[in-house]
Amino acid sequence: IKMAEPIATQILNGKAIAADIRKQVKDEINILKQTNPQFLPKLVIVQVGDRDDSNVYIRMKTRAATEIGIVFEHIKLSSSTKEDELLSTINKLNSDTSVHAILLQLPLDTVHDIDAEKCTDAISVHKDVDGLTVLNAGKLSRGDLANCIVPCTPQGSLELIKRTGTIISGKKAVVIGRSKIVGAPMAQLLLWHHATVTICHSR
Repeated sequence: IKMAEPIATQILNGKAIAADIRKQVKDEINILKQTNPQFLPKLVIVQVGDRDDSNVYIRMKTRAATEIGIVFEHIKLSSSTKEDELLSTINKLNSDTSVHAILLQLPLDTVHDIDAEKCTDAISVHKDVDGLTVLNAGKLSRGDLANCIVPCTPQGSLELIKRTGTIISGKKAVVIGRSKIVGAPMAQLLLWHHATVTICHSR
């Protein structure tokens, strides 16, 4: 019996790469401020309810935003918030010229039946920092990577792969899961970087 050749493995230091990216973004913001002293990038996270895991995520975003020089605002709505109230909050942020990025924290922790996709898609495509609106997702699916915002986890995963020096083109890739936030966009990113992609899911 011929044994398969061992596959070379590499441990990826995500923390070091993340720190390097934060420094790069901070430097880019400082350059923009030099040419436009009035420029003050602002991120707003809208949260409904009080999920512990969401609170942890938001604290991490707060620290990262502060570190790189982004103004951060956390709008925390009660679990009794209704869909029209959430949409009203999002629409106000869309119209606020001081706000550059909006993130709707998911899942929504609410006692009411709120259409999360409808509310996510209500975010201005230019402020959709999560890349989850129909327009951004559609552009990604068509390979228009230069004109769309890509969800952060797939984008971060792709950056990790690139920093290993691996050439993606021509490779066989397996993506486990097909969620709209991670699995599906990850597969699309790899596809448009010319990998042959297999998606594994529970059904």
